[in-house]
Amino acid sequence: MCFDLDSQPPIAPIAGGALDHADLTLRAADGNEFAAFRTRASQPTGAGVVILPDVRGLYAFYEELALRFAEAGIDALAIDYFGRTAGVAKRNADFSYMEHVQQTKLPELRADVTAAAEELRSDGRVKATFTIGFCFGGRLSYSSATFGLDLAGSIAFYGMPVGDRPGYPAPATVAPAMANPILGLFGAADQAISPEAIAEFEAALHAAGVQHDLVSYPGAPHSFFDRKAADFADAAADSWTRSLAFIAAHTPPG
Repeated sequence: MCFDLDSQPPIAPIAGGALDHADLTLRAADGNEFAAFRTRASQPTGAGVVILPDVRGLYAFYEELALRFAEAGIDALAIDYFGRTAGVAKRNADFSYMEHVQQTKLPELRADVTAAAEELRSDGRVKATFTIGFCFGGRLSYSSATFGLDLAGSIAFYGMPVGDRPGYPAPATVAPAMANPILGLFGAADQAISPEAIAEFEAALHAAGVQHDLVSYPGAPHSFFDRKAADFADAAADSWTRSLAFIAAHTPPG
């Protein structure tokens, strides 16, 4: 698991930074309806992010993260993965998410990410679109670089970069098809993602000529980007700063 249901992003709110926010129901090309949460910045920079949650899908952590992006001048849209199997209603702590995770398929996730990117761009405010994902969503964020979405960049927190799965090749495997820069953020003490896995991914990106920056934080575990993880506050702060800098660097001025 990534975050607890009561976790919060380790970013202090900025008063008056978000223009507006709303719960949405989006429709993918295959007819799937899924929940989303959208924010718009009061002082937009032209950047927008599709937020790809962990295995729980859309819940309060990612709604708060979308607000923090808007306060930084970045429009954001956080999505849910389980519209096909669990509907669009908000869920409580008893939601049995793993049975729904096991039913997800890459073509369907691709359809949902595509619909999210289209929604984010629909009002003309967003000139540079990014994905950012966590754990399950981190792997998907890497994969999104192959979806033909004209992304400006893909960011992943502790997304598994290796290990092909049936119908879901690993990011390292599809690195030659990645069409945008990559920022990967890892905890060096993550028990699920070894240094060897990160090195394999970096080699694949280098061989494919993909612009990338992979950062490992010494001593940090999986899910270090959490306000409750006070021991890893420095890693959380640096990863947020790097994410904002990555977005700014790949967003055209004006």
